[in-house]
Amino acid sequence: MNNQLTSIKQASPAPKKRSLNLLAMGFVIFVCVSLICMDGWRSWTARRTQLREMEVSTANTARAIAQHADDTIKAADTALLGITERIQVDGTSPAALERLHNLLVLRTAELSQLKGLFVLDENGRWLVNSLPTMPSNVNNADRDYFIYHRTHEGNSTYLGSPILSRSSGIWVITLSRRINHVDGSFAGVALASIDIDYFNKFYDRFNIGKAGAIVLVSNSGTMITRRPLLPDSIGKNMKTTPVFKESSTKATGSFTVKSSQDGVKRLNSFQRLDKYPLFVSAAVSEDEILADWMTDTYWHSAGVGLLVIILSSVGFYLIGQMKLRFNAEAELIRARDAMIDLNKTLERLSLQDALTELANRRNFDLTLEEEFSRAIRNASSLALIMIDVDHFKQYNDLYGHAAGDECLRKISQAVKSCQNRAGDLTARYGGEELAVILPTTDVEGAILIAEKIRQAIHNLGIAHAGNEAGIVTVSAGVEAVTPVRNLHNPVELIEAADNALYAAKKSGRDRVCSNINLVRVAS
Repeated sequence: MNNQLTSIKQASPAPKKRSLNLLAMGFVIFVCVSLICMDGWRSWTARRTQLREMEVSTANTARAIAQHADDTIKAADTALLGITERIQVDGTSPAALERLHNLLVLRTAELSQLKGLFVLDENGRWLVNSLPTMPSNVNNADRDYFIYHRTHEGNSTYLGSPILSRSSGIWVITLSRRINHVDGSFAGVALASIDIDYFNKFYDRFNIGKAGAIVLVSNSGTMITRRPLLPDSIGKNMKTTPVFKESSTKATGSFTVKSSQDGVKRLNSFQRLDKYPLFVSAAVSEDEILADWMTDTYWHSAGVGLLVIILSSVGFYLIGQMKLRFNAEAELIRARDAMIDLNKTLERLSLQDALTELANRRNFDLTLEEEFSRAIRNASSLALIMIDVDHFKQYNDLYGHAAGDECLRKISQAVKSCQNRAGDLTARYGGEELAVILPTTDVEGAILIAEKIRQAIHNLGIAHAGNEAGIVTVSAGVEAVTPVRNLHNPVELIEAADNALYAAKKSGRDRVCSNINLVRVAS
């Protein structure tokens, strides 16, 4: 080796020095750029993770607020139903109205969201209410809820727009039901007024940041209330806003939009109520969501920048020293070690599928050979699950290859999540086909795992108009064998599992099949 190095030096020392110097310089630059790129990738990944987590949080907030609104209005609606039944059964005699007054007072005291319960006759005059004293000459025939019930014969609940209460002078929303005479003609209205401030107090419990907002809006586009409450919030028309346009087509969802009023970019999550014509939206400022991320990124980037400066300075200093004291043998050894490290990295990367981050086909083949040999030595069972996405070509045709790639990633993660042991291996076998190697597992155990995988993918609920189920499903073939040397080989296990997969698809898809006959022979 020393003789070879000597001959290299004697043959062309200057070109070799230059090439090694350039290599070292390039290496320093590569490492510095790689550090910057990796830090940028880490920061970007952390940013996406932060936004995803906040999207889940705001969606949960919207669901909680929607459920609260549903429950609040439902309690008032239940009280109205009891009032209408009491009127129709007991009538409106003075004694009956006195008993009803006591009931209304009791109900209002029980339900903190209520500002009052009222009964109006067919002319809009107050018959009875939950107030301590009955105001005189009060008539609500001009209110929209009274006009609605007078002109509609149905007994459905009517949720009105925000109004200033004539009895308390505060903002309320009204909930009302029609009361009929015995002959079915209009007899009046049972009315509940719900304090809008009741919702505001509940919304104050949520941490949505300084620039965040929570809104409660009717399906007609009228804002019921907002947190923080602005002077023009109650009764404001929301039809032209992005949140109303988004919520008009879906029951729930999340989106990011820049406000046309204050220029703040917010993450919005909305949820429609199940029982009443309202929806809620919870919005958080993107700047506030990413504030901690920005601080962490600044400090981390500063540290990486300092490290890059130090690394590049030291690197170029060493390069300068190499120009003065060139050592060909050390350079050759360093190049060899770098090549070994690179080969190890490439070998590790060559065993992983880039799209799904599962083991790739090469990794699958190596692992199956190894586990097959181990099963022969230990006389243990080895199971294999072959999984194929149903009608995946139609999915790509309908939604595009980018959506198909995302679908495969979600399915792959679902399959991997069902992997119970460290020795199990989930791999992308090819295209939309996945495989799961299960050492020391019989066919019954493999069927249970395959069914768990099938159900997990079914529960993802990925829309697929080209599939009979309307969502993305998979078919799975299961096989297990206790291999005997010189009698069985891995290819037979793959073919048997593949045949079982074919049987699953032939029998209707979205199911798990196994070749029991092969299992009995193998065992």
